[in-house]
Amino acid sequence: MNLFQSVTSALDNTLASDPTAVIFGEDVAFGGVFRCTVGLRDKYGKDRVFNTPLCEQGIVGFGIGVAVTGATAIAEIQFADYIFPAFDQIVNEAAKYRYRSGNLFDCGKLTIRAPWGCVGHGSLYHSQSPEAFFAHCPGIKVVIPRGPVQAKGLLLSCIADMNPCIFFEPKILYRAAVDQVPVEAYTIPLSQADVLQEGSDVTLVAWGTQVHVMREVATMAQEKLGVSCEVIDLQTILPWDIDTVCKSVAKTGRLLISHEAPVTGGFASEISSTVQEECFLNLEAPIRRVCGYDTPFPHIFEPFYIPDKWKCFEAIKRMINY
Repeated sequence: MNLFQSVTSALDNTLASDPTAVIFGEDVAFGGVFRCTVGLRDKYGKDRVFNTPLCEQGIVGFGIGVAVTGATAIAEIQFADYIFPAFDQIVNEAAKYRYRSGNLFDCGKLTIRAPWGCVGHGSLYHSQSPEAFFAHCPGIKVVIPRGPVQAKGLLLSCIADMNPCIFFEPKILYRAAVDQVPVEAYTIPLSQADVLQEGSDVTLVAWGTQVHVMREVATMAQEKLGVSCEVIDLQTILPWDIDTVCKSVAKTGRLLISHEAPVTGGFASEISSTVQEECFLNLEAPIRRVCGYDTPFPHIFEPFYIPDKWKCFEAIKRMINY
């Protein structure tokens, strides 16, 4: 399966096993912009897979209500860039519902899906990576997969988790990434980073699309510099796996973090700060962040904006030569 098919498979498994599960959002009835819900309305009926008005606040507000009654709510925001109208509902209602009611009520059965990240031609309103906005909000979980196997396992974990979850899907990988994905349901633990490659000289941390860039950079560093890189896919942004990252940095003494979102206030800042506190005496060089610039996401200048392998490779050279 490719990534969008693995998402469809996870949703199919959920609808089949959970009679309370419903999927809703703009255009999901005919399959959605990226075809992630294709065929599900015909299979499970218009009462369980249905379109909503073009109102993100309404979509999430409705999802909160559905989840509070005990049903499984899976809401789709058509692009992660359009999640901001629902920001108040997510951070002021969904994230706080259990806390404000003293555990009498909760909307933990709410999962919000959204296509995320740059796509090659998305420009200002179709290429943003807003995970850091939600990482500041206790009460929700934020998850980003790197490929089809992870997408299905992590999405099913989000749906089963008793906390509201935001599941960002790297849209450029919907058709580009292909894996052998089991048809039956399975889960991958949340808040657990995945060490894809062990190394001894530099720790590379990323999530989503950028993981593939880091793997390429690790190969370049080994071939051109003789530098051994440890590659870590964070997978869950909130709550993130501090132990795995710090254990790796304590071993390698160097850390490079890369994401597409702007560098100021990006989640790389949180990782960098935590590692500096926990691994200060292990560091052999300053922590490096290779991220997007503090500008709106450009259109024709996207190749200059994204943190590509050459920028990351240059950062590794600077750390090694420090």
